[in-house]
Amino acid sequence: MPYDLFVALVVFAFVMAMTPGPNNIMLTASGVNFGFARTVPHMSGVTIGFLILVAACAAGLGLVFTAVPVLQIVLKVAGGAYMLWLAWKVANAKPSDRDAETAGEPLTFLQAAAFQWVNPKGVLAALSGIALFMRPDHALTDFAIMATVYGVATLASVTVWTGFGVALRKLLGNPRHARIFNIAMGLLLVASIVPMVT
Repeated sequence: MPYDLFVALVVFAFVMAMTPGPNNIMLTASGVNFGFARTVPHMSGVTIGFLILVAACAAGLGLVFTAVPVLQIVLKVAGGAYMLWLAWKVANAKPSDRDAETAGEPLTFLQAAAFQWVNPKGVLAALSGIALFMRPDHALTDFAIMATVYGVATLASVTVWTGFGVALRKLLGNPRHARIFNIAMGLLLVASIVPMVT
């Protein structure tokens, strides 16, 4: 991969990974409510699930969505419904060390990995990355480089956003403040659905 294309890929990957989106909202909320250690399966699911999505897109999944437009509608409906459920779960989460009897559970590895398939920002990042940075005559090497860069960017992002949530945890020691924060995170997650359905 030429140096200028590599630099563009690195910038693209880090911008897509680090800017706010559904994953980062949920990871921040999980960091606040469950702490870093209990959020690790969620973080791992985001990272591995996204890389599997990128690999599927590189193998031709994007072409299938283009050839069968009804699949895009199915993805939007399923993704929107799943994101609404997740928003409800985030809005109603109770910090685990404050009320152990009624505390919820963070997303599991499999739930977080499955979410990547209906996360509009993740799907866009995967499809755009394939279109922009994989040269047909160098597909294997370009994909290996892209997967590595995407993996590093995603790992950095999940760590930073979860860490941000853990840092906020101290500020949200008051259960009322934590409740307001969780509702706000749930509403932000609902707002992130709008670009997907419009």
